[in-house]
Amino acid sequence: MGVKQKSKSLKSRNSDLNNTFFQLNVLNGKEVVDAKFPLFVDKLSELNHQPFKPVEPNVFQLNIGKLCNQTCAHCHVDAGPDRKEEQMSRAHLEKCLEIIGNTPSFTTVDITGGAPEMNEHFKWFVEECTKLGKEVINRCNLTIIMANKKYQDLPHFFAKHKVHLISSLPYFSKSRTDSQRGDGVFEDSIKALQLLNEVGYGKEGTDLKLDLVFNPSGAFLPGDQATLELEFKRQLKRKYDIIFNNLFAITNLPISRFLDYLIESGNYEDYMDQLVNAFNPMTVESLMCRNTLSVSWDGYIYDCDFNQMLDLKVATKNSQHIDDFNLEVLKNRNIVINQHCYGCTAGAGSSCGGEVA
Repeated sequence: MGVKQKSKSLKSRNSDLNNTFFQLNVLNGKEVVDAKFPLFVDKLSELNHQPFKPVEPNVFQLNIGKLCNQTCAHCHVDAGPDRKEEQMSRAHLEKCLEIIGNTPSFTTVDITGGAPEMNEHFKWFVEECTKLGKEVINRCNLTIIMANKKYQDLPHFFAKHKVHLISSLPYFSKSRTDSQRGDGVFEDSIKALQLLNEVGYGKEGTDLKLDLVFNPSGAFLPGDQATLELEFKRQLKRKYDIIFNNLFAITNLPISRFLDYLIESGNYEDYMDQLVNAFNPMTVESLMCRNTLSVSWDGYIYDCDFNQMLDLKVATKNSQHIDDFNLEVLKNRNIVINQHCYGCTAGAGSSCGGEVA
């Protein structure tokens, strides 16, 4: 079954929110809405965390393209089938390999997109990273495995290279999943998970890790991660005989298509209130921007994936691109923060690996 798209990218709609500067103005009460909220920087100052500093980076995350076979309603990347031009080149990937190979502290390479598998150099890059002895994480949307015959060997490829898969599954029901990610997504996701189980993913003793990601379908915070994991495991095993390792509960950040949804549905102020009121100082030490460097498809460096989508480059003028990569300079930078950072510090916190506190 093919995925039927329910929405278009902000870019293809010529939306004002396609402009990252416009998004930041919205978040700071200068466009669209008058609501202003306490500054996130002041929250960090109260905790003596301003300027906000990184630790030794051990995760090299790269977005290798915004091309995707889905156009999900809440996508913070604004990815979709129409984003064909924004693909990381072979030259930039080779430069990333050079950096990864020369930086022992980078133990994990985290590959994301779009659908990263749609980059023509994806398999080659994964193979080269594994040769360097790095753990490779791939953020797979699952439906790409079912998209066409070109991708049907992916489960065996992933297993061969022991790629750690982190895949989004909004819910264990068809209606909630398809409403967020498009008609047909749930059915294709279930088939893909069954194929991954067949090659050993999620099973004890295989070293093939399959983690799922839950993020809410509306303007509210995720529930308790441990409780959600138990329910997902019970329901997927009972209904489809599917097993997996961990469930990560991730908060939707008020950027890109989710910000568009919040404004269009009239939920922006209420959602920001929730984030601000749920600020948890215990999350700050473990935020992913502290131990991660995030690289965009065109080679620019960011503190995290969310800053990347707002075009908030690292605050090191002489090391903002992989061609000018300088680890010592980057280790001494100040992390760039803004109002969207409330999303990562609300409740139990949120990162690419779920809760942080």
